[in-house]
Amino acid sequence: MLDEYRTVERRGEKEIVIRRSRFIGHAAPVETEEEAQRFVEEIRKKHPQATHNCYAYVAGERDQFQKQSDDGEPSGTAGRPILEVIKRRGLKNVAVVVTRYFGGILLGASGLVGAYAEAAAAGIDAAGPVIRRLHRLLTVEADYGRYGKIEYELRQRGIIIRDTAFTDKVTVACLPLSTEAERLAADLTNLTQGQCPITLGDGVYMNHPAGE
Repeated sequence: MLDEYRTVERRGEKEIVIRRSRFIGHAAPVETEEEAQRFVEEIRKKHPQATHNCYAYVAGERDQFQKQSDDGEPSGTAGRPILEVIKRRGLKNVAVVVTRYFGGILLGASGLVGAYAEAAAAGIDAAGPVIRRLHRLLTVEADYGRYGKIEYELRQRGIIIRDTAFTDKVTVACLPLSTEAERLAADLTNLTQGQCPITLGDGVYMNHPAGE
């Protein structure tokens, strides 16, 4: 699993008008090529009267699934510009469809390239670019006397605390970055003199603002 990658947070769409043609950029996060293809088909069904529904997607940990389609536009004027926007932004696991309703004015090859790129970017922006970082679930069980030290340490280090259960003991479930999880476990063991059971669980992806 990748430690982090850039993608979009949610489905989004944005319409722009260029020389009377309506271009609607749609973007969505996808985990597999099958999800990407289903998204494309969903947009096609949503806009059956559109002149074109051009698309591109990148999926897979190594970007091994990539496809683009001009959907009847001149070759290289739609699918490729959409794909280049995805790549230029360094995005993974994302599908983008640009729907066009022709407005009666021909744009020419260069005009089409620019229009599809602009609409793709608008759709991606509407979908909320994020960084997905791999965290790892860490659970620590402590008596009430040691809980304060543990909580203080986690908060000082900016660790996400997912849940805290108070019974006859305190169980804290937190989500350090995967790359920091083993070090945190060792530090908590030292902090508590080895008196608090610590369990490392599965990896969990979480979204972070793209500006981080």
